[in-house]
Amino acid sequence: MRALRLLTPGLCLLATVLGFTGCAGYQLGTGTAPKFTTLFVAPVTSEALVPQARVELTTRLREAFLRDGRVQLAASAESADAVLQVTIARYGRTLAVSQPTDTGLARRFDLNLQARASLLKRGSEEPYFADRVLEATRGVFTDDGLVPAESQIIPVLADSLANEAVHAVLDTW
Repeated sequence: MRALRLLTPGLCLLATVLGFTGCAGYQLGTGTAPKFTTLFVAPVTSEALVPQARVELTTRLREAFLRDGRVQLAASAESADAVLQVTIARYGRTLAVSQPTDTGLARRFDLNLQARASLLKRGSEEPYFADRVLEATRGVFTDDGLVPAESQIIPVLADSLANEAVHAVLDTW
């Protein structure tokens, strides 16, 4: 019993020391530095009919990269180390919930915005990646009408896609 009493403080000290040394190499962030320092976000193009989504997504992309801060945004493709090109590929809505009194009348839709992103190296034919799919889905209630609900959710979908683009571009591929 006495040996156990003498051994317990030593074991606690050893566990504490080992616990702290295990965390000594930890650092915040992704642990990888981008392969470029400047990025040009090209104006978004669209293959889908989504009013104002191109401008909204372009703005949200630039804001997301500025917020992240790991790369600087360039004013032109010629002055950047890399160029991000994004194309809105598809926009769709799926009936999620119907009215309880009329199953033909929608109460909620799930809206889906899908885009393709390519990250190009400056002065090279080979891209970092090409046609990577980015996708955002959100639900909207149509109590005040579908058109107002859709126009209010487009910035939210664009923000979600922009955050996904930041991870695709700057985090480990």
